[in-house]
Amino acid sequence: MPKLEDEAAQSTSALGPLVGLTREDIFGAVAVMLRETASDPQRLMKHSQDMGQDMIKVMTGKSELAPHPKDKRFQDPAWQYNPFMRAGMQYYLAVQKGAAKWLEDLELDELEKDRARFVSNMIIDGLAPTNTLLGNPSAQKMAITSGGLSLIKGLKNVYDDMVHNKGMVSQVDKKPFKLGENIATSKGSVVLRTEMMELIQYAPTTDEVYEIPQLTIPPQINKMYINDLSPEKSVVKYQLDNGIQTFVISWKNPSKEQGHWDMADYVNSCREAMEAVSKITGSKKVNVSAGCSGGQTASMLASKMASDEDDLLGALTLMVCVLHPKQNDIEAGSLVSENGLALAKRRAAKKGVIKGDDLARGFAWLRPNDLVWNYVINNYLLGQDPPAFDVLFWNADATNLSASLMGDFLTVYETLAFTKQGEVEMVDHKIDLSKVTGDLFILGGVTDHITPWKATYRSTRLFGSKDVTYVLSQSGHMQAILNPPGNPKAKYFIQKDGRKKLPETADEWLKGTEEVAGSWWPFWMEWVQARAGEKKKAPAKLGNKDYEPLDPAPGLYVMEAC
Repeated sequence: MPKLEDEAAQSTSALGPLVGLTREDIFGAVAVMLRETASDPQRLMKHSQDMGQDMIKVMTGKSELAPHPKDKRFQDPAWQYNPFMRAGMQYYLAVQKGAAKWLEDLELDELEKDRARFVSNMIIDGLAPTNTLLGNPSAQKMAITSGGLSLIKGLKNVYDDMVHNKGMVSQVDKKPFKLGENIATSKGSVVLRTEMMELIQYAPTTDEVYEIPQLTIPPQINKMYINDLSPEKSVVKYQLDNGIQTFVISWKNPSKEQGHWDMADYVNSCREAMEAVSKITGSKKVNVSAGCSGGQTASMLASKMASDEDDLLGALTLMVCVLHPKQNDIEAGSLVSENGLALAKRRAAKKGVIKGDDLARGFAWLRPNDLVWNYVINNYLLGQDPPAFDVLFWNADATNLSASLMGDFLTVYETLAFTKQGEVEMVDHKIDLSKVTGDLFILGGVTDHITPWKATYRSTRLFGSKDVTYVLSQSGHMQAILNPPGNPKAKYFIQKDGRKKLPETADEWLKGTEEVAGSWWPFWMEWVQARAGEKKKAPAKLGNKDYEPLDPAPGLYVMEAC
């Protein structure tokens, strides 16, 4: 996989506390920096002198400033051998170094310092010479070797993004992909459609199936076909080929009129889907898998069902999902404030929905090097097309988020609702995961920036389940999930010696793990099959007389744009 798409695939957007980030929080961080700077002119003078000395060394050719070996922006040989380019790079590095030293010297508490560091890095990343034609030797060479065609193509890409992508630089070439043709191709049918969701049943691919079916609850932002990208990366196909009766919810893309849909509505829809799955398959249990915000929804569902003494839920799988967040888990966490969360809720309520494009844009600017400047260089300065990559195609196919649901997600974040036993009321009950006793499988990703693996591990302490399995995949966020057999680089970590009881902390767990080469999917599939009952003859047709097949998979709701 080319580097550009690999970097972006590690940073696919996802719902989290970041949706509470507001411009007031960013301006507030800048104001604190300026206030603290003004309070001690002597300190400012000292750092200005230090930076001035670095600049003099650059001008006289005596500077030894060099980029970090992993900084891909300055890998072109021209940065080392062209004296003008080298000087430009060192000027930038001097500013970067001076800003870092100045921030460390400010008398701020840790949270304020984290905020200041995050905001200053965003600003300094934008000032990198590589982001301009004059400061990018690779782009200059491309312009010469292409006879100027790269510049014309770059301008065309700028125009296309202004007109067709709401001014945001494109991260993916969407043209090669078409839903139902080369994306989301597993055979199946919608067997239930409501105002809020479609329930899709997939056609068995084996003569026999396990009696207990599996229902997947996807996140409410981004679409369900992440579970069925290409045949090689399809969780749906893998389940079917291993005899699992497979059902997936596809959420309706809410408009302003559906802005009142809240967590209770989504949980009720999940229960309606589970009951339909039970009636179609004849099973008294339904296993559930969910990822990211879908995992938060599934956990709320499990808590509510336990409160109602409803035993329909079987085994539960949670992938890359944080139920016990801490402010320093993610880079932008320091920018989330109580005031910012309240403002985010009010703005969302006024709009009815948060547009998927706005969420994607906000997320991209929180990781500007990976998700903005990389593409500015590739698409505009080098005149290249963005990568045609299925994960990025799915990532760009964002959906809106209802204001009420966003408010509920933020309330869960603020109150740490899942960590309390019977203290926080939501979805017509007091949330208490200690009452959820079914078997539990939890997945984290080593390089996940969105739901860091140590944060996902905390979920192992929240449930009343006696049988909890934790697996750590070697990749990041969605790539951690989409890690099928056949990937030569794939590996995962599990607790060795078959011990059942998990340690208190992620660090303790890591000390007692073993590394396993290959995909974690076969390990998970054995876990699922062991909890899927006996085998029986595969059904000859989908649905039943009460749930007649409607449209073919992937259904109608995934076709709707923002």
